[in-house]
Amino acid sequence: MADGSTPSPVRKARRHKKRRRPAAERTRSKTGPLYGALDLGTNNCRLLVATPQKYGFKVIDSYSQIVRLGEGLGSSGALSDAAMDRAMDALKACATKLKRHRVRRVRNVATQACRSASNGAAFLERVYEETGLKLQTISTEQEARLAVRGCEDLLDTQCDAALVIDIGGGSTELSWVDFRRSQNEHNRPHQVKASVSLPMGVVNMAERFPEEGDRGTWFSNMRSFAREQISAFDEAQEFAPLFANGNVHFVGTSGAVTSLGGVHLNLSRYIRSKVDGIWLSRKEVEEAIARLLAKSLKERAEEPCIGYERADLVLAGCAILAAILDLWPAPRIRVADRGLREGLLLGMMGADQRRARRRGMAKYNASSTGGHHV
Repeated sequence: MADGSTPSPVRKARRHKKRRRPAAERTRSKTGPLYGALDLGTNNCRLLVATPQKYGFKVIDSYSQIVRLGEGLGSSGALSDAAMDRAMDALKACATKLKRHRVRRVRNVATQACRSASNGAAFLERVYEETGLKLQTISTEQEARLAVRGCEDLLDTQCDAALVIDIGGGSTELSWVDFRRSQNEHNRPHQVKASVSLPMGVVNMAERFPEEGDRGTWFSNMRSFAREQISAFDEAQEFAPLFANGNVHFVGTSGAVTSLGGVHLNLSRYIRSKVDGIWLSRKEVEEAIARLLAKSLKERAEEPCIGYERADLVLAGCAILAAILDLWPAPRIRVADRGLREGLLLGMMGADQRRARRRGMAKYNASSTGGHHV
């Protein structure tokens, strides 16, 4: 020091002590760039934060909360104040997670409730003002395509075709996927040849058909209504012979289908790794539905893989699934605890990887020509 004194050991140690980085920054440096996908549906608000891997991605954080944004929407045509407040609380929790992780890229989407509500756009403006989250209301076609993309790894391409089913809170998306390469453009391993979004989901179906004491008749009425909605779509008839032959399967991506998977496995609590990707025969699906139908609302709520928040909705989803099986019989169903959010993540990561490859090729071309364009 200037006066010849020796600095104290404490001060010297303090001077050379490295600043400890925030937890989110340390996580990011270990895992690579982070991506976020937020899905605000009619029933759920869900978020995934993930980082790219060689094959797919690794989930770093997740969030799921039942908000019932579409509660009462069928009768009023608008989102209620209580429903919007519930959704806002969940969205604030998502915004906090995204900020804490310093997510590099994020895509936030809203589906059926915000598509159809008279005040849907105004609500999304409020969301942006209060949380900073900018949500895009996607079309039914985009929703169906993203669900298929998120489930690609679960498709059995040895079959002739598959039907991807996304039973949501306010709508149901059906996508017929063709695996016959000779029928596909550019000989792709699979191609979505037909899709439809039907304006029925577990929330509006449960509101249209309040539970009755005679659950058998009640369930039959829901099933008949769903069958009428599905049969009105006739643009997938080229697949009818394939389904008649039986070399087909379903992929079900929804809370109703994952709940059936958990019930079939008799899990003491829901475990995603045990449910996602399992195969159920049609008989096993029907047995699981019958098991739930025999239970009262209270008894369904006590099922570990259903709980109180889904107890009044799960049989509405089962009725939609049963109606699809009536019209499009398939010998087996693959349960998918994945879908739209995974489709969003894979889309963003794939686009960034393609851009990086193009930049790499451009640099290579520039260096191989001495920096001059030819």
